[in-house]
Amino acid sequence: MIAYVDSSVLLRVMLGQDDALAEWPDIERGVVSTLVEVECLRTLDRLRVFHALPEEKVAARREVVVRLLDSMEVVAVTAPVLRRAAQPFPVTLGTLDALHLATALLWMDATGEAPVMATHDTALGCAARSMGLVTVGC
Repeated sequence: MIAYVDSSVLLRVMLGQDDALAEWPDIERGVVSTLVEVECLRTLDRLRVFHALPEEKVAARREVVVRLLDSMEVVAVTAPVLRRAAQPFPVTLGTLDALHLATALLWMDATGEAPVMATHDTALGCAARSMGLVTVGC
């Protein structure tokens, strides 16, 4: 499966959560936005500060983030992505979700391949479906 993967999926995988994406092993080609690195590392920092996650665990989980991102196609947040994200969608979306959806849609236009939207975010999943994408995780 080719999947556009958002940070909610990577965070659950990286943190080893029981409710991680069931379809994770089926992803043969993952596509992510550069936003994912920032979102994942900011979350780790919040866990360190607010939940006293030990430095060793923070370092180990940062390594997991780097390895996961190295195994995927990382798409930059470019001017066309920003312009597309600023345009209306059929459903209400926050800024980061709009950037993720715009990235997936522009990647699909550029490659001619329709990715599955892998997300645990209900709003992003609904918006992706409204744009014709298949979703998993939500």
